[in-house]
Amino acid sequence: MTTAPKTLMQIAGAPTQPGPLAASALILIDHQMEYLTGRLPLAGFAEAVAEAGTLLALARANGVPVFHVVHHGKPGSALFDPSGPGVAIVPALAPAEGETVLVKSLPNGFGGTELYKLLQETGRTHLIVAGFATHMCLSTTVRAALDLGYPTTVVAGATATRDLPDPLGGVIPAETLRRAELAALADRFAVVVADSSAWK
Repeated sequence: MTTAPKTLMQIAGAPTQPGPLAASALILIDHQMEYLTGRLPLAGFAEAVAEAGTLLALARANGVPVFHVVHHGKPGSALFDPSGPGVAIVPALAPAEGETVLVKSLPNGFGGTELYKLLQETGRTHLIVAGFATHMCLSTTVRAALDLGYPTTVVAGATATRDLPDPLGGVIPAETLRRAELAALADRFAVVVADSSAWK
């Protein structure tokens, strides 16, 4: 008789509830036009942006510090050209006054930015993370957060990714990749919730 698999966090008895809003900061990663009108269209983009908007409204209503992390490539590059339209944050998630915008050039939102320093200044001890792409910048940032001592909650409905070529042949569909990456994060790196209703 086989038993149902467990995550490393379940085996260790780690908390399975999302971090409390009063102790959390919200990090929105790469909600940019490159993923809508540029060369990296994402499956489920509109749905993910809508859920991120609900999450952002929840954060604002509860005084949760908000950090918008955006990606910039090199000038003239094929992706995220700093002078091109692809780097703009989608209008539905435009930063409000007082919200921090940080520019990164690596998948890790902490890499080469002041994100860690600014988070420390808030005194918040937990992170809530949403963004693009699930398998790339979101995943890399969440994994780095563990190294920095932050318990993290990922809002699955506010993430999206794209089809990828399988190096062993064929194509890995976007939704398969997204679900697999969320499962990998839930194994050790984060509590994964379906959507912002987890805090209601």
